[in-house]
Amino acid sequence: MSVTSGSHIHQIRIGIIGPQPIVNSILRIIETFPSFAPVPRVYRHEDEAPALAEEIGGNVEVILFADPLSHRKVKERMNVPVPTLHVPITDAGLYKALFYAQQSGKLSGGISVDTLSETMVMRTLKDLGISGIRTVIFDGPVYASKEKLIAFHQEQYRSGVCSIAFTGVGSAAQELNRLDIPNQWLVPSDQDIVVTLERALLSTESRRSKEAQIVVGMINVDDFGSLALKRNSEHEVQKLKLDIHRMVLDYVESLDGYLTHLGGDEYLFFTTRGIFERESGGYKTIPFAKDINKTHGLSLSIGMGFGRSASVAGTNARVAMRKAKEAGGNACFIVREDGTLIGPLEMADPIREVLSFTDAELIKRAEDAGMTSAYLSKLLHNRARFDKYEYKVHELAVLLDITVRSAHRLLLHWIDQGFVEVSGLEKVPRGRPRQIFKFTFLQKNPQ
Repeated sequence: MSVTSGSHIHQIRIGIIGPQPIVNSILRIIETFPSFAPVPRVYRHEDEAPALAEEIGGNVEVILFADPLSHRKVKERMNVPVPTLHVPITDAGLYKALFYAQQSGKLSGGISVDTLSETMVMRTLKDLGISGIRTVIFDGPVYASKEKLIAFHQEQYRSGVCSIAFTGVGSAAQELNRLDIPNQWLVPSDQDIVVTLERALLSTESRRSKEAQIVVGMINVDDFGSLALKRNSEHEVQKLKLDIHRMVLDYVESLDGYLTHLGGDEYLFFTTRGIFERESGGYKTIPFAKDINKTHGLSLSIGMGFGRSASVAGTNARVAMRKAKEAGGNACFIVREDGTLIGPLEMADPIREVLSFTDAELIKRAEDAGMTSAYLSKLLHNRARFDKYEYKVHELAVLLDITVRSAHRLLLHWIDQGFVEVSGLEKVPRGRPRQIFKFTFLQKNPQ
């Protein structure tokens, strides 16, 4: 989720070219890749892809095509100055299409399939326990024209051999609909899109140049003092400290990093950006935090700092740690070299979705409007964990640990600054209706 409509100049611009439904799916999934700023272009037919690629080729670092055919057409007609990839159509897409066809009762006869190999089709049918269905696979060229695919499916349907067609080409599916031939469009699965986006990220010059960049991390055990008091003896406290140190050491070792203990309950470590990105699943989750929570009931605050120098990275790590603490702990934030914020990453408790890129300009505007760093951290944390961006006055007062009067005063000020609007009223049995306040910049798709 991007909580700002501001500039994406610090992100990697990725062109996305394809039909509207698949482009929409890619845009939904790309929200979990905070490094990317998408530049989408939609076509009605694959023949439009080269012109769209030419239009955006000079403004992006990589282009992702929604299907193999449009990618092929671009490769044949022009030299693209940036890396290009396409989302493959795999048997995962066939699973969904077969399910829909079975639900609608269209699997009574045979099936005709293009784009996928016979091995993939037969394996999928076997996995789903579907047997006894006549299957005809298109055996023409891999990048056959739309007309050839339509003629193939039309022949199988008109001859009575097959009752439904499965095609990987969107424009062919449209034409089959016009011809009243039952069909299912094979579209990429979410997992196929995720894998291709990861490949796209690795192919960019920005990503390669930052692969070896030094990253500074800080780890703090939340509320360690009160946990130590619950131990029966000093011996048990020392054992707990040793267990924590060993787990932190194992985690940093998995990052090929270097760890130093700052004393007490705080650790400092160094790793590289490429390794941290891979181990966190593209800045999504910290599995180590879940492990330490399950084994010892501990939660952690983690701050990660990126920078063009070790000094800047260390300063940013300290800022990110403060954000994690202000959010109430059990959180990890990243502050990048340009001051942008990523987080909170998933820790011990699952969160609904990952908040991505938060513009440094937005943070400054919010803080200038009296929305302190602590308030902003708590609001961002609550948005990611509970999908919450609407509050009544008393709810906000509890979250920010202030009086109801102070919460009301702040809300009025933030309304004036354009951060909040009144979204509705809640009726109560007695008394005046309660206003509901919407933090518009926290919405997934602000209108």
